[in-house]
Amino acid sequence: MSSFMPAKAMVFAAGLGTRMRPLTDHIPKPLIKVAGKPMIDHMLDRFEAAGVETAIVNVHYLADQIETHLAARAAPKIVISDERGKLLDQGGGIGKALPLLADEPFFVSNTDAFWVEGPRDNLRRLAAGWDPDRMDILLLVAATTASIGVDWPGDFLMSADGRLTRRPERDVAPFVYTGVGILKPELFESETRDVYRLAPFFFEAAEKGRLFGQRLDGLWLHVGVPQVIEEAERTILRSVL
Repeated sequence: MSSFMPAKAMVFAAGLGTRMRPLTDHIPKPLIKVAGKPMIDHMLDRFEAAGVETAIVNVHYLADQIETHLAARAAPKIVISDERGKLLDQGGGIGKALPLLADEPFFVSNTDAFWVEGPRDNLRRLAAGWDPDRMDILLLVAATTASIGVDWPGDFLMSADGRLTRRPERDVAPFVYTGVGILKPELFESETRDVYRLAPFFFEAAEKGRLFGQRLDGLWLHVGVPQVIEEAERTILRSVL
């Protein structure tokens, strides 16, 4: 097993949280509490436990609240990537932060990406599965039908060797992207646009046979709309009893 662990993570906290309204009218989505803890802290706590040194957090909507909240955090070290002037989407957010991410593979994470951990730490498993010779991107994926809050027909099919392929149109795919992955920085080095999406990089890597998946050990919770919060909290509570 590899002892590799990315030193840095790109945490996407700049979104408008429109699907979470009215909760996000006055509070940014990353600070909405689930089981007594802001969503962004669920993810940052996992990065801290795994040994990630630095988290680059991009901010846009109600950015001051996020900055104030994170100011007290000791680990991982927080570096703010300020997108107040212009929302860059996830790809553009990575592009802006590329000088901070240096030249080593790094984690990416949505702030609504959290799960009930199984017997094995998923971030450590993801890092252990990283193989730069075969992979450009490694995604943490979960079973579509066994996850909570998934209101779309999945994202990927996975072969026996872990390669991911895009869900065919009008089909249901067995695996869903959890919002967490490991990416090579060189994927973005030649990009000249300011604003661009991240998903096309996944699909391009898939076409090259260089997009891989690691199946989540545990239960994934996608808290994308307010109604799911209560169900997620019940699930988390059951897991600790």
